[in-house]
Amino acid sequence: MLGILNKIFDPNKRELKHLNKVADQVEALADKFAAMSDDQLKQNSEDYKQRIANGEDLDKIRPEAFANIREAAKRVLGLYPYRVQIMGGSTLHEGNIAEMKTGEGKTLTGTLPVYLNALTGKGVHVVTVNEYLAERDAETMRPLYEFLGLTVGLNLSSMSKDEKREAYACDITYSTNNELGFDYLRDNMVLYKEERVQRPLYYAVIDETDSALIDEARTPLIISGQANKSAALYKQSNAFVRTLKQAKGTKNKEGKMEYGEGDYTYDIETKATALTEAGMEKAERAFNIDNLFDLSHVQLLHAINQSLKAHAAMHLDVDYVVQDGEIMIVDGFTGRIMNGRRYSDGLHQAIEAKEGVDIQNESMTMATITFQNFFRMYEKLSGMTGTAKTEEEEFRNIYNMNVVVIPTNKPIARDDRPDLIYATMQGKFVAVANEIAERHHKGQPVLVGTVAIETSELLSELLRKRGIPHEVLNAKHNEREAEIVALAGQRGAVTIATNMAGRGTDIKLGEGVLELGGLAVIGTERHESRRIDNQLRGRAGRQGDPGVSQFYLSLEDDLMKRFGSDSMKAMMTRLGMDDSQPIQSGMVSKAVESAQKRVEGNNFDARKRLLQYDDVSRQQREIIYKERYEVLETEDMRHLVESMIDDVLVSTIQSFTVAENPDDWNYESMLTFLNTNLLRDDSVTIDELHGKTSDEIIDMVRALVKEQYDEKEAEMTPERMREFEKVILLRAIDSKWIDHIDAMEQLRQGIHLRAYAQTDPLHEYEQEGFRMFNLMLEAIKEDVARFAMKAEIRSNLEREEVAKGQAVNPKEESQGKKKKRQPVRKKQEIGRNDLCPCGSGKKYKNCHGAVEE
Repeated sequence: MLGILNKIFDPNKRELKHLNKVADQVEALADKFAAMSDDQLKQNSEDYKQRIANGEDLDKIRPEAFANIREAAKRVLGLYPYRVQIMGGSTLHEGNIAEMKTGEGKTLTGTLPVYLNALTGKGVHVVTVNEYLAERDAETMRPLYEFLGLTVGLNLSSMSKDEKREAYACDITYSTNNELGFDYLRDNMVLYKEERVQRPLYYAVIDETDSALIDEARTPLIISGQANKSAALYKQSNAFVRTLKQAKGTKNKEGKMEYGEGDYTYDIETKATALTEAGMEKAERAFNIDNLFDLSHVQLLHAINQSLKAHAAMHLDVDYVVQDGEIMIVDGFTGRIMNGRRYSDGLHQAIEAKEGVDIQNESMTMATITFQNFFRMYEKLSGMTGTAKTEEEEFRNIYNMNVVVIPTNKPIARDDRPDLIYATMQGKFVAVANEIAERHHKGQPVLVGTVAIETSELLSELLRKRGIPHEVLNAKHNEREAEIVALAGQRGAVTIATNMAGRGTDIKLGEGVLELGGLAVIGTERHESRRIDNQLRGRAGRQGDPGVSQFYLSLEDDLMKRFGSDSMKAMMTRLGMDDSQPIQSGMVSKAVESAQKRVEGNNFDARKRLLQYDDVSRQQREIIYKERYEVLETEDMRHLVESMIDDVLVSTIQSFTVAENPDDWNYESMLTFLNTNLLRDDSVTIDELHGKTSDEIIDMVRALVKEQYDEKEAEMTPERMREFEKVILLRAIDSKWIDHIDAMEQLRQGIHLRAYAQTDPLHEYEQEGFRMFNLMLEAIKEDVARFAMKAEIRSNLEREEVAKGQAVNPKEESQGKKKKRQPVRKKQEIGRNDLCPCGSGKKYKNCHGAVEE
């Protein structure tokens, strides 16, 4: 219904009408601002700041501010924003996404809303996909902003905390999306408030928005510490997995997969792997155990699952490369190597074992957030990209942003040709090489897009044999990336690029290239997202230049294999077509596009589902981070520590005195608990407990606790006691929170099995996650109470990190994780805080539970 209404009342037309009015207002002021001196333009900034401080709305100041920076850009950069750039800038200020085609000047467009919003003094973040672009754009635009009296900062991963703090204190800060997210997480792990680097998140303009908010939306940012897991276990599980055979799957009439004989299954669509019954039996024989799913074999099962995934789903030169004896992750969307990143959850170690390189320790998650939840914390968010309309629904539903297609400054003159489909991959690549040779012979520059490193190297070899000089741009050579892309439009240039690496760098046409038909773009395979294909096409025909784009496909391509190419294969056979003859028909192109829509739909659903799960973590994370913030900001935390001690003593004494008849109360266990956790030994005797009601015991213990706490403070001095309280609060919060993150991840891995019991896994995850969170809060209180009352204070009282953390990037999140089969427990479930069934009167975790743990 909405689709029909949108066709009748095109929201984009309505939006452009409004943006045209703003552009009229800005252009009407052009002469007035052109007549001003440089000093007047700078003084205008101060005047606008004062008006904002006095409560004037940014929208009222917008026409003047835009006219002011437009005139300044002409004087400082020699660039004067076009009308369409004013429109783009306006929609960015309003918190939307401006879809602007390649070469339309997105960087200059961004200066308009960035300047306007930076006048508030709250700090504007300009977000790019890599540090090269952040550095380039910051240096290019710095003279313009400084001319108008604003400060510009650059935030890089290599910077110290002091340098980062300085960068964030500027009016405008250039950074990558990764570094912003990591700094947010690190700020919530600091031990002193002065160590924080970021200010509250106000306004962000994201360049290449689709890359940051869609492609990487399923990639959580993770700060991880070292967890000492055995490298030998990965070597053993790797050797075992090498002996396994894959069970081949076929779809039955209902469209469900049916598997033949084999040890494991692999789903090419979701990239999920699983041991079959035969595989489980093989594992039990190989490792000489009775039941692989017994609790005592959890680590072994985990290592086998990750080794299986490493062999079946992760491919050398596609998902990762081996460099200098190390496994380096390749970004599946840009084709770049992601330096300093490791897969989490043991997958990296499994790949290291598979490739025979040194195995490093498995990481333990200390803090994590998804880009979706990070960027939703900004007061206002906007973005620019050449391709966003295909994902408009997602931007609107998840980020509350509309996509506004800004018209091009000049009409597009590019010739987008229908796809050519070959029967085999070999036939396709020979045809691509022939086409390149033909165009290169004329002198026309050619840009070839591939989806994986191996295909770019295969094509490079074909061209080398033909004697055609060319550049290869993939994850292995990203240092020269921008330089190669910038020269790709020169006469006779042939450039092979993996997944359009080099976004953000313009391909300007060399001398005489216009007459040859401009840049020719050749795609060697359709990406699973139409948007990535459109990005590749968009490299040709910038600013009204001529150009041509052509995709070459084969029935052996991943996309065609995943989404039924059998009927097409039959048709080609019927027509008697061989490898050298392609088919070029609208029907085939439509079939490819519908396959892409299906994948996009699947990916959107997966991202939406991930967000629903992550929202549970988000709520918990916000509570913990708020608590931590208060601990750091508040000078005196005695009231909080005392309330935690009181909660513990009340709940514990009540748990020992639940029976109606006091003769049934477990006084011995109560006394043991009090002496172990809250009071000095012999502070109270059993005789003093007898004959009192539960409330009277609570009052007596409360008085003793207060007395002993006051004595401790007198011994230490109030100033040191306040610091001691912060030390124990931070230690308890951080250690329990880190354990909880890990427990929640384990829960998410196993929760899908609950679907078999006719329950909604998400609902179960929310309920179970809430219960676990409350248990964690109780555990924090118990730790704080015990440390506060019983800990000996050293002379050098210092806050300490629970573990050293480093930034990691678990790209495997987007690979469809293997669901763990949980062990079947026949014994009664006992909560950690329940009384131990042995009758000791202690909590289970402090008695027999401690032995099991």
